[in-house]
Amino acid sequence: MLFAIHMLDRPGGAALRAATGEAHRGYVRRNAHRMLLGGPLLAEDGTTMIGSLIVLECPDRAEAEAFVEAEPYRRAGLFESVLIRRFAAVVALDPAGPGKGKD
Repeated sequence: MLFAIHMLDRPGGAALRAATGEAHRGYVRRNAHRMLLGGPLLAEDGTTMIGSLIVLECPDRAEAEAFVEAEPYRRAGLFESVLIRRFAAVVALDPAGPGKGKD
């Protein structure tokens, strides 16, 4: 099953995000085999990180919730909100990137 996990940072969370970043990146590396897609959500300026989005493959919602609870940003209290929803992939991600690869 696929789950879309949408996490928004709490106001003023930039310092906490920076301080927890290394632990977060380690967690992502250890779990990358389960992620179809993941990365930061950005503010309108295109650079300020304001949250995270992950499409995760796991057998059930309980495991998706456990994944989020163990996430270092979550454990540090960075997220103001977390939304977990079942997801159906209708369009596959092209590893070459949008608009590249197949014609």
